[in-house]
Amino acid sequence: MATNANWTIVFEDKCIIKNHAEGASEGIGYVIDDDSFWSQSKFSNIWAIQYGTSNPTDAVEYRDGTPHSTWEDANLGEISDFTTKWDSAHLTKLQEDWDNDPREESEKGSRPTSYSS
Repeated sequence: MATNANWTIVFEDKCIIKNHAEGASEGIGYVIDDDSFWSQSKFSNIWAIQYGTSNPTDAVEYRDGTPHSTWEDANLGEISDFTTKWDSAHLTKLQEDWDNDPREESEKGSRPTSYSS
């Protein structure tokens, strides 16, 4: 598995982790509860993905004995299929944090309305 990847995707847990999140010393992961997304046939043999190191070291791990491959060789589509889902979950978290912040609106600024990695 690649090291120091920007993104880690764990299919068993339905989790997408951004390892370079703003202001975080550790990655921030979200469980994406979308069975129709995770059950796509192209993902049926995927165990995990490390993405965002470089093409030669990005890694796709398989559930069976298939040797690991690069993201490019795995032909799984665009990484934005995953990052967009993370961005949406993160925006929801930012909005919840804003909503639960007891300070006056003038002190905490505008409520977040978008987020893009």
